[in-house]
Amino acid sequence: MTTFRTPLRSLIALFLSTAAAVVFAQAATKPQVVVLATGGTIAGAGATAANSATYQAAKVPVDKLIAGVPELADVANVRGEQVFQIASESFTNDKLVTLAKRVAHLAKDPAVDGIVVTHGTDTLEETSFFLNLVVHTDKPIVVVGSMRPGTAMSADGMLNLYNAVVLAGDKESRGKGVLVAMNDDILSGRDVSKRINIKTSAFGSQWGALGMVVEGRSYWFRAPVKRHTVNSEFDIETIDALPNVQIVYGSGNMAPELYEAAVKAGAKAIIHAGTGNGSVANYAVDTLRKLRGDGIQIIRSARVGDGFVLRNSEQPDDKYDWVVAHDLNPQKAKILAAVALTKTSDTKELQRIFWAY
Repeated sequence: MTTFRTPLRSLIALFLSTAAAVVFAQAATKPQVVVLATGGTIAGAGATAANSATYQAAKVPVDKLIAGVPELADVANVRGEQVFQIASESFTNDKLVTLAKRVAHLAKDPAVDGIVVTHGTDTLEETSFFLNLVVHTDKPIVVVGSMRPGTAMSADGMLNLYNAVVLAGDKESRGKGVLVAMNDDILSGRDVSKRINIKTSAFGSQWGALGMVVEGRSYWFRAPVKRHTVNSEFDIETIDALPNVQIVYGSGNMAPELYEAAVKAGAKAIIHAGTGNGSVANYAVDTLRKLRGDGIQIIRSARVGDGFVLRNSEQPDDKYDWVVAHDLNPQKAKILAAVALTKTSDTKELQRIFWAY
């Protein structure tokens, strides 16, 4: 027995060292993904498993979110940072800037392959578009949320987070701008909007999804054509604050004083969320023309879910020196206007930007 003991120990040691080397090599080849957590429903908790729509958002810290999806370790080396812990309706311009600067800093790190941002769904589309405009990188940035808290039956957060990490680590995701991973779909951060407030299929785009993630693999069918990220003329490194832009919602029997109130509150631009083709009531035109004469930018968007606003249709935009938001909904038009105003207040330049982005 003694003659075999030393060789056996050597074989065991060799096996263990080889196994450790294989594990190390596998870990080294996995993409390095950072999860930046900001709160929202994906970090929420309800009183019972039956509470899918009634719960408290922003309760679960990022380390527990990651630990709750052990399968993440199969597709990437993941670490997390808690940037904020809030419900997304409480996002402010300052928080947008803070988040974007952190994303941009991580994107410059050669040890980081992709970034995931967990976010509440209420303003997820606005943050996604903002990052799409101001972060200069071709590395994948994926924004993800959930419609149900993790405590609910049929909670969607675990799979959404898993899919987001898959996308963030996928080399095919590079150069496609900021992405949103919701309900198996790969959506453009530029196009996506929250269209339902209850169902897990809440997010979509009139232009369709870019692809899908199924069982840890991404399938792509189209790519964005508007300017974004590395091709953007805007850079978060040069932005420390955003100008005040407000939305006034169009309807029948409006009060034109609402526009004036927005300006008194400090608005440098007003997004008119008009009916139909961004229509403006005849009794509101004079108010908007006066405000434009005072230097306030007037941008016509539409409250309808799909379509786009035509320039010089419904209103003579050239004559009034107004801007149209093209296919951007009011909340996205607000984001682009705020970013654009950090560089120019020329109306023709603003219109060019709205066509391009």
